[in-house]
Amino acid sequence: MVVGEFTTEVDVLVIGAGPGGYVAAIRAAQLGKTVAVVEKADLGGVCLNVGCIPSKAMIHAAHTYEHAQHTESMGITMENVKVDFAKVQEWKSGVVKQLTGGVGSLFKGHKIQVIPGEALFVSENEVRVFHGYDVNRYRFEHCIIATGSRPIELPAFPFGKRVLSSTEALSLTELPKSMVVIGGGYIGIELGTVFAKFGTKVTILEGADQILPGFEPDMPRLVERKLKKLDVTIHTKALAQGMEETENGVIVTAEVKGEQKQIEAEYILVTVGRRPNTDELGVRDIGMNLTDRGLIVVDKQGRTNIPNVYAIGDIVAGPALAHKASYEGKVAAEAIAGHPSEVDYKAIPAVVFCDPEIASVGINEKEAKEKGIDYIVGRFPFAANGRALSMNAGEGYVKLIGEKGTNLVLGAQIVGAEASNIIAEIGLAIEMGATLEDIELTIHAHPTLGEVTMEAAELALGHPIHVMK
Repeated sequence: MVVGEFTTEVDVLVIGAGPGGYVAAIRAAQLGKTVAVVEKADLGGVCLNVGCIPSKAMIHAAHTYEHAQHTESMGITMENVKVDFAKVQEWKSGVVKQLTGGVGSLFKGHKIQVIPGEALFVSENEVRVFHGYDVNRYRFEHCIIATGSRPIELPAFPFGKRVLSSTEALSLTELPKSMVVIGGGYIGIELGTVFAKFGTKVTILEGADQILPGFEPDMPRLVERKLKKLDVTIHTKALAQGMEETENGVIVTAEVKGEQKQIEAEYILVTVGRRPNTDELGVRDIGMNLTDRGLIVVDKQGRTNIPNVYAIGDIVAGPALAHKASYEGKVAAEAIAGHPSEVDYKAIPAVVFCDPEIASVGINEKEAKEKGIDYIVGRFPFAANGRALSMNAGEGYVKLIGEKGTNLVLGAQIVGAEASNIIAEIGLAIEMGATLEDIELTIHAHPTLGEVTMEAAELALGHPIHVMK
């Protein structure tokens, strides 16, 4: 191993080029800083390469395949619809390449230096970057840590040939005949749905009493109904205990509601959460404060207890979501440039790209009750919306939560077609302090799914048009 003889100095060093890191780097460069980014893998991080983007591409492909098989009710019959899974993977990779290439072009346009390798802090102003047999030193005035997270590995189910994380599952070259998914959260449900639609026999094991724990029970029920139509077996209150490899797969032993079960499958997909990537950075050695979970403690600007070092994204408190990381990246870059920016959001939307989609922002009814808020609710069904019916997507609803008296919009829960897009309007309403009347009196184009939000507001206010009160 050769230690570099030179030290490079930059205004801002960003460690990690995911949706938090690359956004922070670009914003810092826009504000006149010299910026370098350390990345051990590919630009775009987990999200663009092995997470958000490839999974959504696969979800769209699976939905297209399913849709092609079930259009008889519209008077359209298709024959011999087939899946070329290698071609699906090729198309997915093309989407990823286009987006990651776009990040590279933006870096060039903003004169951001890319440093391949892994960073290790040696002081409050210096890291060493290891890349193969080379080690070089980089000094910085400010640093933003954006190293993200990785899948949690269960001791009884070590990742390997038959036990996959989401990363390996998205890169399979052939469709599995069968798969056990351990964990019925958003990653397990999204990927389980993909493989089920492509024809894999899927079994889901979830420890809680419902899939997608954290969402109101009515929302996952619609998702569960669709999964059962896809011949997915769902076991809740289930604890996966161990496995035995066979010649062509695995046998999973699980305790389901107090009873022992054995499930045979080709593969196991483990999706039980993610762990912050802070354990190999050397941050504890320079006195940085971390929680017991390995999260870095930061203030409202993303600043750690070391004043010139910031942290954002999955390695700090809050939901591990790409859009949260991007938001925090901009705040940190602006704080470094001397702007009075700070994390001040009222609500972060959460979306699951299952079938039907579900989305939530702000508070739900249970949280409103726990906080002692006097609230009103408007829940409008997709089945009463012309656009939804014309799409053959009448399942689901939009539910708005408003404060009684002021009618301020406090939250929303959506299950149904395009929930991931509809939720944005309600997030904006919460952030700007809008009322239910503001949504009601905004003219929504007809016929669109967005009208469901307007009609939910009318229902909450007591004068719905297209349903009886």
